[in-house]
Amino acid sequence: MGQMRPSMQELIRQRRRAGFVGRGEERAAFRTNLDLPPEDERHRFLFHVHGNAGVGKTFLVRELDHIAREKGALTAHLDENVGSVPEAMAAISRQLGAQGCRFKELDRLLAAHRERRHEAEVAAVATPDPDAGEPSAGSLAVARAGLAGLGMVPGVGAFAGVLDPAQLAQGADRLRAGLSARFRSLEDVQLVLAPEQVLTPVLLNELTDAADTAPWIVLFFDTYERTGPFLDGWLHEVMTGGRYGSLPATLVVVTAGQRPFDTTRWGAFADFMTDVPLRPFTEAEARGLLAGKGVVSEPVVEEVLRLTGGLPVLVSTLAEQRPTDPDDIGDPSATAVERFLKWEQDPVRRSAALACALPRHLDMDVFRAAVDCPDDEADALFAWLRALPFVDDRGDRLRYHDLVREAMLRMQRGRSPRGWARQHACLARKFGEWRAESAADREEQELWADEEWRELRLAESYHLLCAQPRATLPVVLRDFMKACDTDDVTAALWARTLLDAGRDGDTEAVSRWGSDLSGTLAEGGVIVALGRLLSRAGFDEQTQACALVIRGAALRRVGALQEALREYDRAIALDDGFARAYRGRSYVRGEAGDYEAALGDLDRALALAPDHASAHSVRGEYHRVLNHVDEALGDLDKGIELDPTHHFAWASRGAVHLARGQLDAAQADLDRSLDLNPDYTWALVRRARVWRGLGDPARQLADLDRAVTLQPDWPWGRCERGDALRNAGRVEESLRDYDHVLALRPDYASAHASRGAALLQLGHHEEALTALNRALDLNPAYTWALCRRAETHLARTAFDLALADADRACELSPDDGTARAVRERVRGAVG
Repeated sequence: MGQMRPSMQELIRQRRRAGFVGRGEERAAFRTNLDLPPEDERHRFLFHVHGNAGVGKTFLVRELDHIAREKGALTAHLDENVGSVPEAMAAISRQLGAQGCRFKELDRLLAAHRERRHEAEVAAVATPDPDAGEPSAGSLAVARAGLAGLGMVPGVGAFAGVLDPAQLAQGADRLRAGLSARFRSLEDVQLVLAPEQVLTPVLLNELTDAADTAPWIVLFFDTYERTGPFLDGWLHEVMTGGRYGSLPATLVVVTAGQRPFDTTRWGAFADFMTDVPLRPFTEAEARGLLAGKGVVSEPVVEEVLRLTGGLPVLVSTLAEQRPTDPDDIGDPSATAVERFLKWEQDPVRRSAALACALPRHLDMDVFRAAVDCPDDEADALFAWLRALPFVDDRGDRLRYHDLVREAMLRMQRGRSPRGWARQHACLARKFGEWRAESAADREEQELWADEEWRELRLAESYHLLCAQPRATLPVVLRDFMKACDTDDVTAALWARTLLDAGRDGDTEAVSRWGSDLSGTLAEGGVIVALGRLLSRAGFDEQTQACALVIRGAALRRVGALQEALREYDRAIALDDGFARAYRGRSYVRGEAGDYEAALGDLDRALALAPDHASAHSVRGEYHRVLNHVDEALGDLDKGIELDPTHHFAWASRGAVHLARGQLDAAQADLDRSLDLNPDYTWALVRRARVWRGLGDPARQLADLDRAVTLQPDWPWGRCERGDALRNAGRVEESLRDYDHVLALRPDYASAHASRGAALLQLGHHEEALTALNRALDLNPAYTWALCRRAETHLARTAFDLALADADRACELSPDDGTARAVRERVRGAVG
């Protein structure tokens, strides 16, 4: 016996699902599309729903989602809660995973992306190694791609006055080198600089595998007016190009936003997409929805039609109340929401609906804070609220439809300004209590990296701005400054909070700041936004100094060392007791090679904050570079004592021991550094030198091979490996390393000199002489290169030239035993 068919009543109930009435043509077109094979020319791969706020886009998208699932499709639904392409991929993976399709490789890479991005944003930039030389001149395209990919530098327009093109290129080189040194592979670097390039091919492969398990995959992108700016170009490339690989043909995309698609981008795709413009309900559709809820009294229906203008969200909201009396029919100032509240006879529900419009997001905890009701009634009241048609239930939290919430806020603010302020102040206190609990005795810098703490602080700030805008605005602007010290994304959240609070509280000053800071962030990143704060916020001198230091740190991260130095100078002029300003200026001076001045700044910083572990460690490194061995050891010992987990300090101390010939101590410290960070390439190369001193070429090459694998384009590391290969007799292999370095850095003197030595070993004397001449053109006081050229001249029987080079080497380095040995050998040959 076949499966029993559903009854007429059951079919009617299904068709009325969630009160959905109307949009019959749109639903039918989508359903028909899923009945057509992808090869059918009538099949469409993209649907774009668009129309004004309140017209029912989200309701229709959710109905299409239900239709797709009835057809056996895997579906994912994305909205403005995703803030980037990687976040969109994570949402797709999470939702399809809940339906049985685990995207394991994508999840692994997304986790790595989040970790690497966080490391790149919050880690202090290490002091440069003097052996590594100066940055090469990178192209502007690479500079902009690398820096903008990190969210640290904006587009050209607003930033053009801050950095010149050469500085942009130099900053990109420095940033790329820093990332390469920190991360284990080129893939890790790309996960920070250009995550879409790494993640998208994996997403497409995972989707292709998932397509074997279901007839369709449908991806829904709601609120596209907010997500389109960063998703639209990527989505177009994924669907129409071949850069990232192939999509399964059984994938359908549905986008929904207020604006039509950009025809300049999608025009050529018109034959493969369906445009779905939504307008308000026709009178017949609105009447049908009202009748379905039992609202048939003609005076009431007419009043609903007049008040709502056919907007589905409002028609549905009023229909849910099943009014039988229009009450104040004819009042031209009435709004649909006011009417909804008048028709809700239960005062507790009416009060709860209004109170819950005040928070931007709602969960059970926030509901209890907003609504004054007995605990035993809270669950039932919350369940009633989440079932309302204008409440979007997102699982872990609820959100009112913007149109309804705005009207409720406007009504409450106008009806009782003092009551409005009192309720927001109460919510602010509650969020403040939760924020204080979340802090749990942690340092402020740690708190700003904690997403939960930030969300609570944002909610508290929003409600304070609504309750007491004049007193709160300076506090939130200072918070925005601190958010800029975290990253661009966090700063944008604070700007958005100012924008929301200014609009909802009808406070022009707050709204203007929100708009200005959002705009400057979009155009110029935190550097330009902080400039706006400094020029207009009216901060006291101490706060100005803090903003200047944060701006200096942002400039330093992009390689704008002179501009960063200027900001630190200004900060110190305003607050000469600000330890962080001296530390920051020291790091800038260290990166510029001015180690003596950098030491002076760290002396002052440590006098003000003597227990700052990193400052001791960096001062120790500066002393090491300047060959102040005892001072270096004292500082590095103190840095390790204060923070035994800082791999940088252990490696630097290991390098000091190495320079003193204390190979066992050097090995122990470098081993400890690499235990803490196995991918620290600087420590690997230093330890390779220890193995060379201990006569263990196998371990030396093993460390160098790992360093080159981790950071293949690091000139110093690859040149060191070339030297190890040459000394091991693998001369041809060493030449490949030197050639690789010189392709990256044509002006790298050490690589030219080593290449000359390798060619000399092979008996290619003229080529060796050319390479050594180039090394000495770049560095005329290069003793080792002079010795090798003396040996080359000796091999060519050019004795006078050989003796001149040997004498010059001994003059430059009178205590260099190798130089003296070469001179004796030359003199012996001259006889």
